[in-house]
Amino acid sequence: MRNACSSRRPRVRASNWRAEPVRALAAVFLLCAGAAAQSADYLSVGENAAVLYDAPSREAKALFVVSRHYPLEVLVNLEAWVKVRDHTGALSWIERKLLTDQRMVVVVAPSADARQQPEEGAPLAFVAAQNVALELLGVAPGGWLRVRHADGANGYLRANLVWGA
Repeated sequence: MRNACSSRRPRVRASNWRAEPVRALAAVFLLCAGAAAQSADYLSVGENAAVLYDAPSREAKALFVVSRHYPLEVLVNLEAWVKVRDHTGALSWIERKLLTDQRMVVVVAPSADARQQPEEGAPLAFVAAQNVALELLGVAPGGWLRVRHADGANGYLRANLVWGA
């Protein structure tokens, strides 16, 4: 004999209805992590000279001194300190107050020919030597960047010739 309180509802397996939100959350997390990995955040040094340390403290070991406009990739952003990576791959810490949002790139090729148009055959605008910092003005189609030299010259160069874009 059947109990009056029991009903014949279809049984839902607990693993199905509990696993779906977890799977959805995991998918969202992976999408966000992938987008964050693709869009790196860069800052540049805003002072004439800035010390890079091995830990987020002035009492830590000083590793390097870098000059104004040196681009750095932001890895960790604390209130007063930022963990960064430079174009050589070196990791270090710098005081946040020494950084600016101005986008700069550094030439990593032996030299970089900047063109007047984003085309290989376009007239030459200027040539930048290795380790020269250039202001990033924009991104053009086909792997070109629009940049400005410290002397004011503007031009387009291939993105693979610089680091920090």
